Amino acid sequence: MTQRRDFLKQVSVAAAAVACARPELLLAAPAPLKIGLQLYSLRETIGQDVKKTLAKVAQAGYQEVETYGYSPEKHFWGLTPPEFKAALAAQGLSTSSGHYDLGGFMSGGNEQQLQAAIAAAKGCGQTYVIVPYLDEKLRTSVADFKAVAARLNQAGTQCKAAGLQLGYHNHDFEFKPIGGTMLYDVLLKETDPKLVDFEMDMYWVVRAGQDPIKLIQAHPRRFPLWHVKDMDKAKPELNTEVGAGSIDFRKIFAQAGTAGLQHIFMEQENFGMDAYQSIAQSAAYMKNTLLPALKRG
Repeated sequence: MTQRRDFLKQVSVAAAAVACARPELLLAAPAPLKIGLQLYSLRETIGQDVKKTLAKVAQAGYQEVETYGYSPEKHFWGLTPPEFKAALAAQGLSTSSGHYDLGGFMSGGNEQQLQAAIAAAKGCGQTYVIVPYLDEKLRTSVADFKAVAARLNQAGTQCKAAGLQLGYHNHDFEFKPIGGTMLYDVLLKETDPKLVDFEMDMYWVVRAGQDPIKLIQAHPRRFPLWHVKDMDKAKPELNTEVGAGSIDFRKIFAQAGTAGLQHIFMEQENFGMDAYQSIAQSAAYMKNTLLPALKRG
């Protein structure tokens, strides 16, 4: 009995120490997810008037955005990272993630390109630098796959040192086997989970004939970012509004805890109606149908 009392006393002391040092660990419930939009969805208009576009994004029901297309010369559609951050804040928006062209780093270790992306991400308040695409010449063999994984680990190390996190966004080519091996399998196996996260594009996973739920269950906590992009029922090569297509997002969202989900970004690459009407419809479905049933751990 004395030993048990001593043990419980030690546990209480340890718990108190944790509470003092890291009080947030006592709060089990994660922060509510924001409804996000990948701005590539509005690529036809955002360059014409970025501030007006951001106002419409907020009016459509979005709370954060994911960027694309940054360059050191043109910045974010003419706005420097701090200016872009201010333009977002004026609409009640923020940005947590950005797709950056890192082709030069992935192919030849262009440090200047990577550092420019890191500086831009930090300048506008992002926490994620995402590799959005791999040039075809970098994925012709299993040896190429392993080289890509090694380069992602290198970039992840530098992002981590800067207080950021690296992510990788998929298309469908990652699931086309070469020599019986899929690029996506190699990336998941060969990258360090502490350095490299994955942004799962649901549409492209399904388009490749894969099951997002099985991937999440096989690799828990590796998918903290999702692209919520639906597939047209009649023409699978096209997108449609979330909830109107063939992908059952309600079942997928039930896996949010297993995935370690932190950010969701709706993306639609083509529209059958007015773009702003479309993104508003998707935002409403996500808010009213998907988020209420969300299971996070």
